[in-house]
Amino acid sequence: MNESKPVVLVTGASGFVGRHVVPALARAGWSVRRALRRSEGMDDEVVIETIGPETDWQTALQGVDAIVHLAARVHHKHEEHAVQLYRNVNIAGTLHLARSAAMAGVRQFIFISTVLVHGRSNEGRAPFSEDDILTPRGLYGMSKAAAEAGLKTLARDSAMKISVIRPPLVYGAGAKGNFALLTRAVNLGLPLPFAAIRNHRAFLAVQNLSSFILRRLSHPDPASNFEIFLVADREQVSTPEFIERLAKAAGKNPRLFGMPPELLSTLLSVMRRQDTHDSLIGSLELNLAKATATGWHPPISLDEGLRLALSAQDS
Repeated sequence: MNESKPVVLVTGASGFVGRHVVPALARAGWSVRRALRRSEGMDDEVVIETIGPETDWQTALQGVDAIVHLAARVHHKHEEHAVQLYRNVNIAGTLHLARSAAMAGVRQFIFISTVLVHGRSNEGRAPFSEDDILTPRGLYGMSKAAAEAGLKTLARDSAMKISVIRPPLVYGAGAKGNFALLTRAVNLGLPLPFAAIRNHRAFLAVQNLSSFILRRLSHPDPASNFEIFLVADREQVSTPEFIERLAKAAGKNPRLFGMPPELLSTLLSVMRRQDTHDSLIGSLELNLAKATATGWHPPISLDEGLRLALSAQDS
């Protein structure tokens, strides 16, 4: 590791987003230290088996200039029984890392939160903005909102600059969740009942997320120690348009048919898939004015992001 370069510690470095962010940081001239749960036998790694309120970060933080905190508990099969797990990792674990970083003299802390701190849909309302009163849904969204509040308090008594990024659905090579499900359905030629949906949703290519992280690291706000940003691709499109453009990137014909939204909504409710209902039927629009006011603009388009996601999976 070249210690003449600024050092950034990346938690969750082996996850979907981390596998894209780490090389982007390295290309930009950072010396990257990857925090991993299990050793991969590489010189740039530090093993942190669990993230919680008692994690020992001393070795990992030696000589670190900045932290990109990606690691989080995202999904659990029995979420209602996992309250303490979300608290330990997403809230207490995040705040313990931030406090340890501040004490170690780390200058910048980037926290990847989620747009779910606003709720799952802004149907019938203005696009979400950073100043909105938060209405988080689910344990994941609530835990991220609590972590944000703790970081804001920490920033008042610390010299460390903290940036909170609230992304919507992040897509790219290796993405899981709804993006992986839609990609599989498109590749299999499955008929999808979304042609009649008239919503607008924000999406975020992982390359654009990486670009904004780099922007914050290289251009911290000199006047504030705590800032929150909503970040997304330029285009915010409907679910059927997203599927059509995903199919085009895959070289497939989209097999969309129209099911009345009310019937589709009822069907998903019966199937107890409220998360799928909100993420595919509802609108989720974001006001990106604050992010773009920093001088950042998404470097790639929605079509380019989808092409990169699928071409990387094919290679």
